[in-house]
Amino acid sequence: MTLSIGVAFLATALLLLAVAVLSPGTARVPLDRRRPVQAAPDSSLSRFAGSAVNLADGFFAQRKVRLFNRDALEQAGLRMGQGDFYVLLAVGAFVGALAGFVVGGVMLALLLVLLAPVGGHLALTVLAGKRRAKFDDQLGDTLQLLSGGLRAGHSILRAIDAAGSESQSPTAEEMRRVVTETSLGRDLLASLSDTAERMRNEDFVWIAQAIQINREVGGNLAEVLDQVNETIRERSEIKGHIKSLAAEGKFSAYILMAMPIGIVVMLMLVNPGYMNVMFTNPLGWAMMAASVILMTIGGLWMRKIIDLKF
Repeated sequence: MTLSIGVAFLATALLLLAVAVLSPGTARVPLDRRRPVQAAPDSSLSRFAGSAVNLADGFFAQRKVRLFNRDALEQAGLRMGQGDFYVLLAVGAFVGALAGFVVGGVMLALLLVLLAPVGGHLALTVLAGKRRAKFDDQLGDTLQLLSGGLRAGHSILRAIDAAGSESQSPTAEEMRRVVTETSLGRDLLASLSDTAERMRNEDFVWIAQAIQINREVGGNLAEVLDQVNETIRERSEIKGHIKSLAAEGKFSAYILMAMPIGIVVMLMLVNPGYMNVMFTNPLGWAMMAASVILMTIGGLWMRKIIDLKF
């Protein structure tokens, strides 16, 4: 009975943490259309959370910690500071430790505490990957907006501003950032190159180079962007075809990676005493460590096989 309650508590905690980190943000409304914010009454929990965040912000303000820094949070699309994210990780580690202690004792509690930063890093990686993929999907529409603005007689900076206003997130955020940096005196090519680096998008590098060449030698930039857009769409079709062919390999990798974990969870639920020796015997610890290492090697190997470069 205690084991079932502990497992349910652990599953609920992990679900709440995933919802808090991976849930999509609220709809962004322009400033001129927002209603005045009405301050909600502060509770003791909110005051405690605010104090913890302030302490964390003060700690990170005096030190440069690269793990879960501002750049990583921005690339993941999270509107929170480094202190907020560390407080969230601390809460998740505490809940995981409490659930692990109820389920399997001290060793499982320590294991879940150590897995908290790994889970945070994995969440940021997944969110950043989704954001970059969305930016890549919107790139064709962005090029159409840029070329349309240039044909209407706007300058390239005004066209980028218009594209940021008409596009959705994350393209709108990146375009507005380019306009802001350029307005503050930064070179346009540097801003566009940083955007391509943040989004890890090779196609956007072509766009930045085309804009820079046009600024140096002149020409019809709208036609150049149309040609680049056509090339990008053809490459996207090829990329989609390759993804469909590699989907079977990815699905097989997911099944093979999840099967041992699923079997262990099922055995712990059906016969809890059957798996106790794995958590109490040094040989069981060695077997679990070897299993994690071998699964990691196999996962990276299969990822290398299906990750095609073209």
